[in-house]
Amino acid sequence: MSALTLWHCADARSFRVLWALEELGLPYELKLLPFPPRAFEKSYLDHNPLGTVPLLVDGKTRMTESAAIVHYLAMVHAGGRLTLAPGHPDYGAYLNWLHHGEATLTFPQTIVLRYALLEPQERRQPAVADDYRRWFLGRLRLAEAALADGRDHLAGATFTMADISVGYAIMLALRLGMEADLPPGTLAWFRRLAQRPGFLAAKAAQEKAAA
Repeated sequence: MSALTLWHCADARSFRVLWALEELGLPYELKLLPFPPRAFEKSYLDHNPLGTVPLLVDGKTRMTESAAIVHYLAMVHAGGRLTLAPGHPDYGAYLNWLHHGEATLTFPQTIVLRYALLEPQERRQPAVADDYRRWFLGRLRLAEAALADGRDHLAGATFTMADISVGYAIMLALRLGMEADLPPGTLAWFRRLAQRPGFLAAKAAQEKAAA
């Protein structure tokens, strides 16, 4: 068994962690769960009482926040690769984008996912889902302003965990059928990210686990 174990649902928030593991070339054990695991894999609650993914287990360390985990993996297991150091002029931007992807962008998407798709038909709230869909699209203004000139990276001159964090939010938006509404610079940026070997390897890893 590898030292790192990731509990994951296909294309859920935990994809950030799977993508980071592949980008860093770290060995890991992947445990694929049905979504949502708290409903369809009750035994998972013994590992994570929240019933959410991701769960990363690294010896005695247990982590459940996807943006924090990708930074942790880079700093603890990869000598800081794919991060920016505190002395870097874009360090503040790196941290901001790292957390922006989850706190600002993915949060409203989870409301759309729940009230448009996951709840039983009688409990769905189309108006609520549409409000949060528009909220998410409005929150993309910052990323679009940063990416409209065709740049490939959100912070610094190279790919970082910040790109993974925000990139996942765009990936989820596509799964939610928002492609026609995404701003062009942001969508083109994600299309380039989705051609990275690490992204493709993460997709292949979850497909192999599902099979």
